[in-house]
Amino acid sequence: MASELFDLSGKVAIVTGGNGGIGLGMARGLAEAGADIAIVGRNEAKSNAAVDDIRQCGGKAISVVADVTDKAAVVTMAGLVARELGRIDILVNNAGINIRKPPHVLDIEEWDSVIKTNLTSAFLCSQAVYPAMKAAGGGKIINIGSMMSIFGVSFTPAYAASKGGIVQFTRSCACAWAADNIQANAVLPGWIDTDLTKRARVEIDGLHDRVLARTPAARWGAIGDFVGIAVFLASSASDFVTGTAIPIDGGYSIMG
Repeated sequence: MASELFDLSGKVAIVTGGNGGIGLGMARGLAEAGADIAIVGRNEAKSNAAVDDIRQCGGKAISVVADVTDKAAVVTMAGLVARELGRIDILVNNAGINIRKPPHVLDIEEWDSVIKTNLTSAFLCSQAVYPAMKAAGGGKIINIGSMMSIFGVSFTPAYAASKGGIVQFTRSCACAWAADNIQANAVLPGWIDTDLTKRARVEIDGLHDRVLARTPAARWGAIGDFVGIAVFLASSASDFVTGTAIPIDGGYSIMG
């Protein structure tokens, strides 16, 4: 039956940065499809609130406080999730930050911070969960990229570099781990209504109107728009889909 393709009952998902925005939207969707969820982040209070949210939807969830840019912390996190929830089947690499400055004024410390949070964390977390996924006979890795994975803008050099890197890293994992039945795919959000983009609309004059003018769907995205793609890429429905980078943008990336 088609519904069985999307059933995540008995599966365990780690969602980094899953305590808000797109990450929380994906975590909710995975939980509603039957998965147990580990919310990973540095803000304990926010993560605990996200866990309560998921539990109210009927899902099992735990909060793990970890700095996903630190290898030792990531290894500890993966071990804790495997012990508490029994296995690791799905990893959503969603943790991310942005510093909006043109290249000629961006400090090296700011560059390093964005690259480590957005790209290095995906490498560390993927590497950490690989043994558990291989032992389980397969797994799903979902990396969160951006429109900046494919477009350039003047004010996000480090963010764009990190998100471009996410796409290439995804392809490398897809090739390297196909024999282990691990599929790796990237999702490229367009302009989504989150706390991060609320700040962008304050910092960038005219952004709201420009986004609406270019988006065929004529609206900003909502975190609920990521439920379907999360469940698809985490489920057996996508077993022959790997190495892709899928825009979730209301048509923004194809508008002429």
